[in-house]
Amino acid sequence: MHIGIAGGGLLGRLLAWQLLIAGHQVTVVDRDTPENSAGACRVAAAMLAPWSEVLKAETVVFEQGLNGIAQWQQWLAQLQQETGEQVFCSDAGSVLVAHRQDRAELPRLRRDWQHCLGDRAAAVQVLDGAALAALEPELARQFSDALYLPDEACLDNVHLLAVLATALEKRGGRWYVGNIEQAGPQCMQVSGERHVFDHVLDVRGFGAHEAIADLRGVRGEVLWVHAPEVQLRRPVRLVHPRYQLYIAPRPDHRYVIGATEIESEQETPVTVRSSLELLSALYAVHRGFAEATIEHAFARCRPAYPDNLPRIDAYPGYWQVNGLYRHGYLLAPSLVSQVMRLLQNKEEGPWPVRQHLAESVA
Repeated sequence: MHIGIAGGGLLGRLLAWQLLIAGHQVTVVDRDTPENSAGACRVAAAMLAPWSEVLKAETVVFEQGLNGIAQWQQWLAQLQQETGEQVFCSDAGSVLVAHRQDRAELPRLRRDWQHCLGDRAAAVQVLDGAALAALEPELARQFSDALYLPDEACLDNVHLLAVLATALEKRGGRWYVGNIEQAGPQCMQVSGERHVFDHVLDVRGFGAHEAIADLRGVRGEVLWVHAPEVQLRRPVRLVHPRYQLYIAPRPDHRYVIGATEIESEQETPVTVRSSLELLSALYAVHRGFAEATIEHAFARCRPAYPDNLPRIDAYPGYWQVNGLYRHGYLLAPSLVSQVMRLLQNKEEGPWPVRQHLAESVA
């Protein structure tokens, strides 16, 4: 089949890569070039954090997230073999810390995990000062204890997106740049031109909100910093009664910093208030961030349905695959695998699939 993919973000690139491997002809249509994608996938922290997310999500997010980490390890090895590029992946777990006045949050979190996951919560490790110093020495300067989640990870998403683009090119995938005005059964209207396919997958994320009535945007704000004086090997979360700051490491002493989750569909620049909160919390975690250089400040809307879980809406010749919310990199492997199974008429998998009998989509 010749499959048209509306949207060249994370889902679009992963699906195109897997479809090409399966022998299909694939054309990705996006408003941006592969190198200049400005969607939420590029500015994300790319955290693979099933333990951290399950306390605010359904248990299925935890189960499929754990499976997703294993799938990422296989995919990254395969991409390295195909392209010669090794994508950075910190897979040595993550650390949760809290300041003295908020230390009661740590045992509360352990109780929440026990309530949510039962005996599996025993995997959460309590670190005293010595254990924390052995795991992340620079955190022990500010914190006397912590929680360690050994089964979490994070990716260098910017490099990953570039490597996926290379893999698509090597396998003969096409990338067409244009404004998608309409996507529907077996066709897309792109910058005034009609493009016909055997099947269309609409994976535009928040970009498809006008075509999906119950899809909303959830604003997230992040900072990218270069901090030569900081050497953190793992993702770090600062536990706070009001928010959880996360610090996701990247190669060459670079870090992605975020915390905000705002019920807003505005994609205006990062606010002063958010910047002050992020930077003050960042400095409180590690004094070395005081001399860091702020390289970028981004705000993007993540796509979400009312239940904050992904969904596949299947129309004849046209599927909408959307709703990854804040779990994009964590749940993408599961959602991609389900789409591939559905195309092969196998079992559906964990995510809701709505079958529509309509012959066209407005």
